[in-house]
Amino acid sequence: MTWHSDVPPEVPRVGPGGYALAVVRGVPLALWVFGLLGLHMLVRLIERPLAGLNRPVSPWITVIVCRGALWLMGLPMEVRGPRMTGQGAMVANHSSWLDIFALNAIEPLYFVSKSEVAGWPGVGVLAKATGTLFIRRERREAAAQQRLLEERLSARHRLMFFPEGTSTDNLRVAPFKTTLFGVFYSGALAEEMEVQPISVAYHPPAGAEPRYYGWWGDMGFGLNLVKVLATRRQGSVEVIRHAPIRVAAMPDRKSLARAAEAAVREGLETAKRALAKGGA
Repeated sequence: MTWHSDVPPEVPRVGPGGYALAVVRGVPLALWVFGLLGLHMLVRLIERPLAGLNRPVSPWITVIVCRGALWLMGLPMEVRGPRMTGQGAMVANHSSWLDIFALNAIEPLYFVSKSEVAGWPGVGVLAKATGTLFIRRERREAAAQQRLLEERLSARHRLMFFPEGTSTDNLRVAPFKTTLFGVFYSGALAEEMEVQPISVAYHPPAGAEPRYYGWWGDMGFGLNLVKVLATRRQGSVEVIRHAPIRVAAMPDRKSLARAAEAAVREGLETAKRALAKGGA
């Protein structure tokens, strides 16, 4: 299900100067992202036969790509909170396509995404190359997908989930869907696994509405991308890492999902309050 707001988003107004700036930023951005994608794929050709499911080098190329992409877009990022050191996965709120760059920029990780994303122009190619795990929301494939998740987690891949199942307007956290949390209770995983909640908060440019960077409902990707690239003075993105939650300390997937959701919501609300107080 796609999230919709009762208040429609502002229609982006991009003048001639904005389109020119979008081109000035967009061309180097495309060359940077897809150029290093070629390097990434070359490294994988060597990495795959030597390391199998493990990826000792290529994920760091993704980190460099995403940090460079944010810089080229002129969007500064601040990261706070402890880095998880043990075996586990991450969960975060989802507000924008920018989340992919912001979260990939903090450390090597692999997204878990709905299967439709694999067919998106450009984005699908990037997702496949960087090891995204695609899942189908069909009951008949639940067991097979459970095995895939277990395999990746057992290989110590740091998986990133968006448990809301959709993107919102950056003002709220939608209720977490609990189904995927069940994978953490498979076999021996529960004794070793941790889940780290992460809050992603976008702060708008001066004078812009708080939902400026949100991407939801029927908003088109192309127009939203142009709006961001055409923004002369960007706002910022804040990534807050919370204390990891031990899976074994939670009685079931629903309790684990509720605890993670509460941490992510509190982090987003705290970031928004701090911004409002600072601007007052």
